[in-house]
Amino acid sequence: MAQAHTITLVSRNCPICGSAAAGRLFAKANIDPTQLDRFAYASRKTPEFMHYRLVECTQCDLIYAADIPSTNFLGQAYLEADFASSLEAQYAGRTYQTVVAKLQAKLPDKIGALDIGTGDGCFLEKLLELGFSNVQGVEPSSAPIRAAKPEIRPLIKHSLFKAQDFPQQSYRLITCFQTIEHVDDPLELARSAASLLKPQGALLMICHNRRGLVNTLLGPKSPIRDIEHLQLFSPQSARRLMEQAGYVDVHVRPIVNRYPLDYWLRLLPLPQSTKSKLTAIAARLGISKLPLPMPVGNLAVIGYKP
Repeated sequence: MAQAHTITLVSRNCPICGSAAAGRLFAKANIDPTQLDRFAYASRKTPEFMHYRLVECTQCDLIYAADIPSTNFLGQAYLEADFASSLEAQYAGRTYQTVVAKLQAKLPDKIGALDIGTGDGCFLEKLLELGFSNVQGVEPSSAPIRAAKPEIRPLIKHSLFKAQDFPQQSYRLITCFQTIEHVDDPLELARSAASLLKPQGALLMICHNRRGLVNTLLGPKSPIRDIEHLQLFSPQSARRLMEQAGYVDVHVRPIVNRYPLDYWLRLLPLPQSTKSKLTAIAARLGISKLPLPMPVGNLAVIGYKP
């Protein structure tokens, strides 16, 4: 990515509580622009373990990048990002479908569903299977939309998420999976989603848990420390975000992800040569596509519009 060599950074306070005084340095920036390629802003990529200067907010327990690129830069970066995760997206979609199936009984109806950061739209299929109507998705990257099934592609708006692009109070469910970490203003996204929900509608987010056991043990080698992630949530900060955005009956709980073995191998904090050898061995043994459930530290965060 040519832009990565000339990134102009903008400083910010905690994007949830707005505090600067409550922040303490969590990790220094370690970005090498020459190591960024077309997959730097792609989903489910091989991690580079690079990130901006990270600050921990002692008031709301959020870790956030204190210096971030402009919204325009991020929009262009995601527009140009490559996509090679259709199989993993299908596995993720099945996991998230299970979460929605459990909460749908609390919804008055299934009329209107919007998926923010929908990728190739695989979860739009799952929403349709669950009986939702007026299903839509929004996705800033071109490559996953090109990879979408022909019947799903018309349901996807190619854009960054902007509330003014969608009708107010028209959706019973809005989903946002592994996307809230990527946006420069997560509180604004949550509030915008609330403006689009009908009363008693739900916002469901899936995000990384920075206090999860695996992420805590891996420390600097956790794949959630990534140039794409402008904030990292804990159960406390995820709840704070939802409640500050006006949601009620907020629930935060861990979920278990299920992916093929070769995907988990890509995330290991090992040299690329070692991971390539392990992947090759798994392929020779015929187990590289074996689906494995792993409690790697992800959270389902659910809130309802009053």
